[in-house]
Amino acid sequence: MIDPRRLRILRAVADHRTVTAAAAALYLTPSAVSQQLNALEQETGHALLIRSGKGVRLTAAGEILLTHTHAVLAQLERAEAELAAYADGAAGEVSVAAFATGIAEVVAPAMIRLSWARPGIRVRVRDAEGDESLPLVLDGEADLAVAVEYRGAPGADDRRLARVPLYAEPFDAVLRADHPLAAKDHVELAEFHDSDWIGPYPGNPCHDVVLLACELAGFEPRLVHSSDDFRAVVALAGAGAGVALVPRSALRGMELRDTVVRPVAGPAATRRVFAAVRRGAETHPLIRPLLDALADTAEGLPTG
Repeated sequence: MIDPRRLRILRAVADHRTVTAAAAALYLTPSAVSQQLNALEQETGHALLIRSGKGVRLTAAGEILLTHTHAVLAQLERAEAELAAYADGAAGEVSVAAFATGIAEVVAPAMIRLSWARPGIRVRVRDAEGDESLPLVLDGEADLAVAVEYRGAPGADDRRLARVPLYAEPFDAVLRADHPLAAKDHVELAEFHDSDWIGPYPGNPCHDVVLLACELAGFEPRLVHSSDDFRAVVALAGAGAGVALVPRSALRGMELRDTVVRPVAGPAATRRVFAAVRRGAETHPLIRPLLDALADTAEGLPTG
């Protein structure tokens, strides 16, 4: 009989590619992870991992078992959800990992909705930028992620996660008020091909959005200044340090000193935001109401 706890360890090793990283994510020691993996190999009668100096990778047998692991763990999540529903699920805590603007746009307003409709559900929020929130969910450190599409992100067909689309928003161009293009009602990215750029660090999904938008416009941006804080990005644009693309929601209520904001014509950059939970957990009586509150909040967001 295969121990499902060992399947969780196998998936963590497959996700993180090293025993040490998987152990850190699971709050275990590397030796404990190795012992559990050895036991799993004995249970299955197959070698599951190929170990090398750079890490580990799954054998063919390991890949077969991993496919079943996704289904088994999703079914266990469903079982926990049904048991919680049987016990009514009227009270409990849900942990959420989300990026800062997502917290302001949908998470905090959804918490207000939830406090009216389901006062017994407590939401604990963790600010997780870039590509951090989805691994936190997969590793069991968060119940729900509010995340942004980015290159390398688990896709909508990923068997480990269930996703709910929330909203999409454009990026606007931010430039100094005396910039030669500031007088235009809208701008085309190709017009900035020779400009210095200000943008987020690699690893931040917005970095990928900016790069992709510029690629579609036919050039690679010359990123001279880097910050993950959009207030700093706007301040640098106002100082004439370069131009930037900033999500529209991040600009709401921001002091735009010495800067102008212009919509982008053509294939504009877009940030697509979604909620994700471990597959099978989307029906959990503590998680489902929060997913619904997030979706309802996103429907009411301004589109311009």
